[in-house]
Amino acid sequence: MLIERSMSDGFLTNTYLVAAASGGPGFLVDAGGPMEPLFAAADRESVDVTHLLLTHHHHDHVCELGAVKARCPGITVLAHPDEPVEAEAFAPLDVGGLSIDALHTPGHSAGMLNFTVEGHVFTGDTLFKNSVGGVRAPGSTSYADIRSSIMDGLMSLDHATEVHPGHTDPTTIGDEWEHNRFIRVWRGLDPEGDEPCTALGEPATLVLLGDDYDGGHKAWVRWADGRDDIVPGSQVERQG
Repeated sequence: MLIERSMSDGFLTNTYLVAAASGGPGFLVDAGGPMEPLFAAADRESVDVTHLLLTHHHHDHVCELGAVKARCPGITVLAHPDEPVEAEAFAPLDVGGLSIDALHTPGHSAGMLNFTVEGHVFTGDTLFKNSVGGVRAPGSTSYADIRSSIMDGLMSLDHATEVHPGHTDPTTIGDEWEHNRFIRVWRGLDPEGDEPCTALGEPATLVLLGDDYDGGHKAWVRWADGRDDIVPGSQVERQG
């Protein structure tokens, strides 16, 4: 399988070109750019890009959609119907002999799709290397949703499955099962924290301050009413 990745300098967003082999049809996952390296790879490998699969609608994943349509005027754009983006509803398909399916993984957005392709999964903003997606972005749903999407959905995949996230470095399901700090607490291997903090200007309990894909932190907090949330670590003030 051919997988080419391009990562934007600003958002650190990944866009992927995927094909079974050179000289046949292929598809893109997301359109955050930069697109030129992927267009060049498609030309070099003689890949005819027929589909664009969108994990979700956020700007950093669709900002080069116009460039993709201009370069590939007949391309079919697919996404979940709950995502506010101009696209057809995704259904399982075959592109050049590659069978493509999707897990619906709400949390970071209501219609987030994670595309599974023969031992690989493209996780958008649901799961990252050593981190998880937040639930404070536009169109997000809930902590309960993203936890279920990861633990009941992604973690049910074979642990050898290669993970291609929406931002920065690749990983595997097995590596995240063993080492991702959020998943370790959800599995009951590590304890929850109980440190008082202020998050988004409100009193809360800091359950976990974990890593994030950009070198910063992602925080799991619990509000005074018992609700759990995942917020940017930069929005948490520790009291100790």
